[in-house]
Amino acid sequence: MKNKYTHARTCVYNINYHIIWCVKYRRKVLTPEISSRLYELAQAIADEKGFTVVECKVGENDHVHCFVSAPPKISATQIVKYLKGISGNTLLKEFPEIRKSLWNGQLWNGSYFCETIGSTSEENILKYIERQKNCQL
Repeated sequence: MKNKYTHARTCVYNINYHIIWCVKYRRKVLTPEISSRLYELAQAIADEKGFTVVECKVGENDHVHCFVSAPPKISATQIVKYLKGISGNTLLKEFPEIRKSLWNGQLWNGSYFCETIGSTSEENILKYIERQKNCQL
């Protein structure tokens, strides 16, 4: 990312997420062609919904890692819902052969992993907050 902070109308922010989700049943269906289309979809979804996909990669043909930057008005849950929902439906339509490896017509597992990524470590934040106690009037 070029600029560490994003300046919006009413706030300045640096909110980043590392999001991981898996193919249902960990089926290894994310071929290079499907992965390439997934990257395009992730960028298009982000552009449409108002967040940024900084990086997106498929691992071992069965899971996806995304590094996402978003404004505070968009929750991590919404981002995952957009990325998984729209990409899953589109990929299943464009690559019907995926269905042969899956049941119930769902590409993605129902769960996901999400971690916030900041420029300051947890340890530094806790030290900063602790120091604030000494600044009381």
